Amino acid sequence: MAHKLRIMDVNLGRVVITGVAGRMGPTVRAGLREEADHLVLIDREPVTAEDEDETALEGDLSDLATLVKAFDRADAVVHLAGMSDEASFDELLEANVRGTFNVLEAARRSEVRRVVLLSSNRVTGSYPIHHHVFPDEPPRPDGLYGVSKLAVEALGQMYADTFGLEVVALRAGSFEEEPTETRHLATWLSPRDCAGFVKAALTASNVSYVVAYAVSANARRFWDLTVAENELGYRPVDDAAKFASQFPDDDPFWHGGPQGGDYATPESVLPHLPD
Repeated sequence: MAHKLRIMDVNLGRVVITGVAGRMGPTVRAGLREEADHLVLIDREPVTAEDEDETALEGDLSDLATLVKAFDRADAVVHLAGMSDEASFDELLEANVRGTFNVLEAARRSEVRRVVLLSSNRVTGSYPIHHHVFPDEPPRPDGLYGVSKLAVEALGQMYADTFGLEVVALRAGSFEEEPTETRHLATWLSPRDCAGFVKAALTASNVSYVVAYAVSANARRFWDLTVAENELGYRPVDDAAKFASQFPDDDPFWHGGPQGGDYATPESVLPHLPD
């Protein structure tokens, strides 16, 4: 098919974005508009196309047939949909794991070339704050949500290895307009850097399967950015340090403990375990 021959580092082509009505969706949508031929916007919530270069579809990730139709002629998929916080195992299994499976399977059937998966820093949230984490270190998820995102990465690896799909899993930091808590001085992902990481994940060459941390260039960050810089070609530009004066220097968070902070505590997980 002719669209499969498109050079992805020249033009993004036809890109599908799932979960476009979510917190990160509008930023990614705006960041890709000028460099994509066409955006296909999918969400369970109503979304309106802004012009003829967008197609808006209301759909659920549980409907594989609908996804296959939506992915028709697509060059790439940016998968943002799913649950973004701690929840019951069954809820996370359905939304994050089964939803990602359907996205990857629809991409395979539709001959999509590349899929960008939204993973999370919480895949390694139980590492201590003084440990500099590389993407290839053993996972240490900080809760059931982190476990679900680890499964998302594993599915991406399998589809890359078995079917030749090009997959990039971005372990996103704390996506906010500005840091809102002390932990964000290490974990903040600015809107500008968010869009930059996604563009890089779509356009990087020689990709089979890549896992990279997507976090701004925070002086206090926990995570290594070598993979993002060398394999995806993106170096973040924002730094949460400019907001440091808004937070106490002696915050207990810096005294030690897990990188996930409160997310890594029993109190975070226990309410979501079976009675």
